[in-house]
Amino acid sequence: MMNDVPQILLTHHLKSLRLPTFLREHDKLARLCATEGVDHIGYLARLAELELIDREGRMIERRIKLAKFPAIKSLDSFDFKAIPSLNKMQVLELARCEYIERRENIIALGPSGTGKTHIALGLGLAACRQGLSVGFITASALVHELMEARDEKTLLRYQKKLAKYRLLIIDELGFVPLSKTGAELLFEVFSQRYECGSTIVTSNLPFDEWTETFGSDRLTGALLDRLTHHVNILEMNGDSYRLNQSKKRNTNK
Repeated sequence: MMNDVPQILLTHHLKSLRLPTFLREHDKLARLCATEGVDHIGYLARLAELELIDREGRMIERRIKLAKFPAIKSLDSFDFKAIPSLNKMQVLELARCEYIERRENIIALGPSGTGKTHIALGLGLAACRQGLSVGFITASALVHELMEARDEKTLLRYQKKLAKYRLLIIDELGFVPLSKTGAELLFEVFSQRYECGSTIVTSNLPFDEWTETFGSDRLTGALLDRLTHHVNILEMNGDSYRLNQSKKRNTNK
């Protein structure tokens, strides 16, 4: 029984210190290091490295969960050849996330089905992997939540939450015309993030048609002035990416 005491104490201490990888791997790694002749410093270094790797993995998973992506899509799975107008090197450069450090924005423009959301999700995933906080929401859902927060008198709290994201992805801007109140609330989001955080916007409308969504030349002009001051524009014109992918899948069956 006395021989079990050190093991019991070690298990208790590792749980208290929140070192699950130490707890799971220490015995197996000790035997491996003993057979390889690794000293105690080398053993501890390996164990600490395993803990750090696992901890980083858990943090990435947590950031991805908090981002509320509708799907997990990486840039590796995007077929850049299907959208020749899209600058692949520009996208891969953006995936390094230096634009977020510079508080720049990204606007992906193109007709429906050309993969704008896929690119936005891929860039969002890249940001999560680099330790940055990310939020994802469609424009219509964002306006709905803003109006609901205003009605419940929690608008300021919700706006502060949005402002904290290092990267906010607003998908499908322009699919649904906004009410005057909705357009003004959405404008406030862009205004509050101006030069404070990065925003990715995907839209099926060219800039000269954004007034149809916001209903006001003045408001649209002010929004574009802020959004495009520090911006990376991704032109995504071409045939439907989704349709081409479906055709490929059917051909391969």
